[in-house]
Amino acid sequence: MKSILLTSNDDIINGLRLAGVRSVKCNDRAELLKNFKSYTKTEDIGIIILTYSSFKEIKDEVLEFKLTGKLPLVVTIPDLDGKMEDDFILKYVRESVGVKAVGD
Repeated sequence: MKSILLTSNDDIINGLRLAGVRSVKCNDRAELLKNFKSYTKTEDIGIIILTYSSFKEIKDEVLEFKLTGKLPLVVTIPDLDGKMEDDFILKYVRESVGVKAVGD
């Protein structure tokens, strides 16, 4: 199975290309969402890699797909600045339950 990177960042595309990862440059949300939906239905894709900024653009769709438990695996990597949310799962627990989770 293959991996595919969906992002708008040329530097990350070039870096992961050196590691043998195919990439698709997505210039806007509509293009990103179209490619994401297309690659979730492609049988030879095992991992879809999104940069954090790309993930934030289509967050609801990605989380909805992850809940299905189907392949491909969707992973998020930091942007070049290295910033990502600390732990968005704890954030959702806090928001839904209204209490602090262990480790906060």
